[in-house]
Order: sequence, then C-alpha cells, then structure tokens
Amino acid sequence: MKTLSRKAQYGLRALYALTRNYGRGPMLIATLSEQESIPKKFLEAILLELRNRGLVDSKKGRGGGYALAQPPEKIMLGTVVRIIDGPLAPLPCASETAYRRCDECPDERLCETRLVMKQVRDATARILDTTSLAQVCREIDELKEKETGQPALMYYI
Repeated sequence: MKTLSRKAQYGLRALYALTRNYGRGPMLIATLSEQESIPKKFLEAILLELRNRGLVDSKKGRGGGYALAQPPEKIMLGTVVRIIDGPLAPLPCASETAYRRCDECPDERLCETRLVMKQVRDATARILDTTSLAQVCREIDELKEKETGQPALMYYI
C-alpha cells in the first residue's frame, strides 16, 4: 500500500498549525519549525511548494512569515496530499490523475488487482477530498476537550 511520505506528514502538520493561527497574521518559519518539530530547511521547501500551488502565502520582512492563502474550510486534505505526494492510487493503472498502463498486465480490463486498487483509490479520495484542515483541527480540539475537560483554544474562523 502507498504510504504517506514524511514530507506530506510534515506539510499537513504545518498546515494544521497555520489553521489554528488563521486570521492572526503570518507565522515565522522558525516558530512553525520549532512548534511542530519539523527540520527548518525541509519545512522551507515544503512551504515553498505549497505557496507555489496557492495554499499558503508568504510575506517578507517585519511581521512576515507564512499564512493560509484560503480559509481552512476550503483546503481539503486530498489537495495537499496530491500536491506533495502525487496521485492517491496505489497503482498507476488505478489513478484518475496520472493513469499509466501497467507493463506486466495482459488485460487491464479484467485485472483483479486493478479492480480492487481502484476501489482503494476511490475510498481514499472520498475521505481526503471531503475532509478540510478546519474539520480535522476541530475534531482534535473536541477530543482534547473531552480528555482534559477544558475547552481548546480555537484560532481559526
């Protein structure tokens, strides 16, 4: 099965932090790096990629840093994962965005493995494409509140 890369895991963690900071201005990369335990150079590369794809904005100078370019309710996990890790399908013949026929397959129309891997891809896409950054942060905040009995601080709108 295709696993989420460390780069995607770090990217999501950074985006969750930016979600919790949404509406409060940019976050310094050093703060994000320290807060989320992400190597700074790696985080810089990830945020640059996300900025180039329109998910985050950056501002230089005093009061600068990174912030979400869109409301966290509009950024779906599927978008983030595809930007960082590429197609969701475990096999290229099951991909909708990067389809490629498998060389070893005699008849992909009747390939049992392709049939199942398309179902895996569809189920994964169904979850990731309907789950927003804001939704994940809300669910975790609710879980923290249940465990501690204290309301979580919510900074996102």
